[in-house]
Amino acid sequence: MKFGFKKALTGLALAGSLLATTQASAASAIDGILSSNELKVCFEAGYIPFEMKTKDGRFIGFDIDLGKHMARSMDVKFVPVNTAWDGIIPALQTEKCDIIMGGMTVTAQRNLKVMFSNPYITIGQTVVIKPELKGTITSYKDLNNPKYTITSQIGTTGAEAAKKYLPKAKLDLFETSADGVLQVANGKADAFVYDLPFNALYSSQHKDTVVHLDESFTYEPLGWAIRQDDPNFLNFLNNYLTQIKNDGTYDRIYSKWFESDSWVDSIQ
Repeated sequence: MKFGFKKALTGLALAGSLLATTQASAASAIDGILSSNELKVCFEAGYIPFEMKTKDGRFIGFDIDLGKHMARSMDVKFVPVNTAWDGIIPALQTEKCDIIMGGMTVTAQRNLKVMFSNPYITIGQTVVIKPELKGTITSYKDLNNPKYTITSQIGTTGAEAAKKYLPKAKLDLFETSADGVLQVANGKADAFVYDLPFNALYSSQHKDTVVHLDESFTYEPLGWAIRQDDPNFLNFLNNYLTQIKNDGTYDRIYSKWFESDSWVDSIQ
């Protein structure tokens, strides 16, 4: 009888230990968000039209509006965390923010470091060339030549696409997309490889200095990134995305930033 009692206590202790371990492992970023009353969102301002900084210092854009709406849905405060792109995943991992909502393409390498929501938008890489090459360069493939200098932004899928598809060309990488495309506009480089939305808007505003080859040559789903091992937060994000894509919220925000340029003057 003593043996049975001790065995029962041991079983209870083990069960309690397992329960505590399970509870610890189940800790979610959601708990921190709700307790702090803040949703801290990482992004890099300058990715048009996803996240930008206005002349008076405000952050605006497609991702910013989605982040603000998500925060309101959680009944917490939206806190912007403007972060250099090459340090944005470490910022998430060290809890400087709760989520990356900054136009991050889902890749296998990134997925080893973070969890991704279902894609919230799909884009691709295109090429902006200097006007002198119009007619000579009709496809990104034509740029795969040592005589051409290509630019892109450090740490982006644009840079990876340039390395993969244009290995023979000279590649110069810059800290920001704005610096990269400016090399082409100023005639210091032949082409700029980057995301279609940015290239489309930039070329429409700088028709005299660049030409846009607007056919995407990559497939790039963008997802929201969170820390690993957080199924609760991931479940929330995927259900939130389904909701806003079916209740008109997503379409309204998309139209504001991709089908209108009424906001452009505020960032120039």
